[in-house]
Amino acid sequence: MHTALDEVLSLEVAAGRRPPTLRFWEWESPAVILGVFQSVRNEVDMAQAHAHGVTVVRRITGGGAMFVEPGSAITYSIYAPMELVSELTIADSYAFLDDWVLHALKSLGIDAFYKPLNDIASPQGKIGGAAQKRFTQGATVLHHVTMSYDMDAQKMTQILRIGREKLSDKGTTSAVKRVDPLRSQTGLLREQVIERMRDTFVQMYGGTTGVITPEEYAAAQELARTKFLSQEWLNKLP
Repeated sequence: MHTALDEVLSLEVAAGRRPPTLRFWEWESPAVILGVFQSVRNEVDMAQAHAHGVTVVRRITGGGAMFVEPGSAITYSIYAPMELVSELTIADSYAFLDDWVLHALKSLGIDAFYKPLNDIASPQGKIGGAAQKRFTQGATVLHHVTMSYDMDAQKMTQILRIGREKLSDKGTTSAVKRVDPLRSQTGLLREQVIERMRDTFVQMYGGTTGVITPEEYAAAQELARTKFLSQEWLNKLP
């Protein structure tokens, strides 16, 4: 549903039926979300994923695989007109669309900074990564980010093959060295971090509380059924 909602809401903004929108995701079950150009077998140990009850899906943006569990991550999407970033390079657009997050994290005492091309980091390690898709229909940009709040590093490296390789290459024994959870740096509840992020965004750019309409939910449910839950879509790069 989350991957389907990203496509549906992007196209709703493109069609002018929805204003530019910031959406925070809530995960009800563990998942691995692959980038659109990633190979399933290269990235995921499917036996471990099934053993841990982890759903594997493919999103419409590029970038790397992300592992999430309920309460472990902060994920958000921005759906905006392309004109917002049309005069920026791809790299500059990542920095621009994540600038408000750096302000929010710094207000919580985290020395956060943008690390090209698409990472949000701190001196203690990576916090999260971004991905984008630019829609020609209606000239809309989708920009979304997953940040680690309280990561199960051991489980992540059991399920994600790339995590094992990176840790092995670095000679590191724990993924915590690579991805630093926000909880350890702030001591705050996940909801408190999200509230500060939301407040910072509104202070910088304005905005009012919105909802996903029944029509948008219905469209996303149908898209999830026909596309994002299909083995054909998941295994487009087996």
